[in-house]
Amino acid sequence: MYATMTSPVANPFGARQPNNMYRQIGIETGVSTASPHQLVVMLLDGALDAINRARGAIQANDIEAKGNAIRKAVAIVDEGLKSCLNLEQGGELAQNLNNLYAYVTTRLTYANLHSDEAALTECTSLLQPLREAWGGISAQNVEHERVNYLKGIKA
Repeated sequence: MYATMTSPVANPFGARQPNNMYRQIGIETGVSTASPHQLVVMLLDGALDAINRARGAIQANDIEAKGNAIRKAVAIVDEGLKSCLNLEQGGELAQNLNNLYAYVTTRLTYANLHSDEAALTECTSLLQPLREAWGGISAQNVEHERVNYLKGIKA
């Protein structure tokens, strides 16, 4: 008679776990209030999380979960991180990141086709230093650089 949170009737797309709903709300709130560099950190976190889930799925011999996790990682790298790049104004750095993201996407695809944990480890080792670097950028540093940049334009 009454729909509950775990009842398929309550959600036309199937049952959802309450903690997953809270997590999704937290992500959506974080995205809507994040600075551009925080969004990059969130994308890198999402890609690394998906790669770790894929590694666990390979170990558990769960082909469907592996495919879903790698598909998510590829989408984050290809549609998220690569789309943030400005190849016209970003110079050599943007081009190098574009090439890195293309390589990571290729290795993720290989890992999916061959259930290759080593390829996933390689992708993690390529993305983790970027995540640490972006994570080290504080909002105060970004604001300081923005102010200095604007001062340079006005001078």
